[in-house]
This record gives sequence, structure tokens and C-alpha cells, in this order.
Amino acid sequence: MLIRRETPADVAAIHAVHAAAFADPERADAGPVEAGLVDALRADAGWLPALSLVAEVDGQVVGHVVATRARVGGEPVAVGLGPLGVLPAWQRRGVGSALMHAVLGGADALDVPLAVLLGHLDYYPRFGFRPAVALGVTPPVPAWGAHFQARPLAAWHEGIRGEFAYAKPFADL
Repeated sequence: MLIRRETPADVAAIHAVHAAAFADPERADAGPVEAGLVDALRADAGWLPALSLVAEVDGQVVGHVVATRARVGGEPVAVGLGPLGVLPAWQRRGVGSALMHAVLGGADALDVPLAVLLGHLDYYPRFGFRPAVALGVTPPVPAWGAHFQARPLAAWHEGIRGEFAYAKPFADL
């Protein structure tokens, strides 16, 4: 498996990954919002090309993760991580973990202080995520509760506190 930055040639495959990974049989007519979200993020000022990564196996894109610019307390000191998608046939085979380690390492190398996401409580803590409120970072939607998680990176410091704001396309969901 190769983890690498996305290229323009990957756009359709990335859309297909998220469409398959987040497919909901009860909403088949609408399709998953995650696929469209990645397309909208790519066109947004918050897009960070260095943090849009694909997992490739034998020339096929089997997974994708993205992190986009975000704010805490109005300051650009974080990234919003996600969506993270893996083709169903490749799930539970380490692809998602490899993508998570790569995107967190990339954000850390770029001196991003904090990665934040809304995600599953049984999955993301293994990568060092914990409830964001424990770090003084509050969700834009209080009902998100413990699912709103943050991971401090090397540049993090105690002064990073306040309400979190994702890149604009998240607010358009």
C-alpha cells in the first residue's frame, strides 16, 4: 500500500471511495454527503493540498483522507480532519489507520497545533484523539458531545481555546 498526496487524476476515484464508504441503503437516492463534501472542500480557501492523501494498492485508490484549515477562537490554529473513507472491500485491513497516521504526521510536519474531528468514540482515540472540550475547544454544535474530538500536535499550547469552526463547506451540510 502506498500513501501519497492526491493528484488531479484521483478526483473521480476519491469521489467514488467516499460514495461507497458512506453509502446508506436507506438513502440510496440522495447519496452520501461525504462525497460531495470533499468536492466542495477542494474548491474552498481552507483546502490544504498537502493534507489530501490517498491510499493506493496496485494502482487503485482504495482510501482517502483530508484535513482542511479550521479555526479555534477565531484563530487559524487547527485542521478539521475528515472525511476519511475506505472502499468497503478494503475496510478493516489497515488502510484507514495508515491514512490517519499519514495525515496526522503531515499536519504535525506543517506545524499545525491541533487536529479536530467529529467521529466514532471507539475508533479515533487509538490515534490520540480525546474529547475536545478537555482541551478547552468547544464544538459549533453542542449536541456533538464526546464525538467532537481533538488531537494536540507538537505545536499545540494551552492558549489554544475557544469555539471551533470548520472550513465553510462543513457549515453548508
